[in-house]
Amino acid sequence: METLKKPVVTEKMTRLTEKHQQYAFRVDKRANKIQIRTAVESMYGVTVESVNTMRYAGDTRSRSTKSGILRGRTDSFKKAIVTLKAGDSIDYYAGL
Repeated sequence: METLKKPVVTEKMTRLTEKHQQYAFRVDKRANKIQIRTAVESMYGVTVESVNTMRYAGDTRSRSTKSGILRGRTDSFKKAIVTLKAGDSIDYYAGL
């Protein structure tokens, strides 16, 4: 199971990073806080103070086409906000 799927890089998360040393990741739905903590610590070499998780349900979407109305759902996902120890930071673009 791949615990960390991708980082969440938005304006809001950039503000949280600068102010509170918090980083967000999309994670596997089955991952718990301990698995997320160990994955972040091993991948980025930082010390994690706390992990908060949120589950998002998929939204229903519909659109009109020539053949009628198409209905569907977006994927549900789980997001983790990781707070790092003071002085630690994560550089997402270091390996590029």
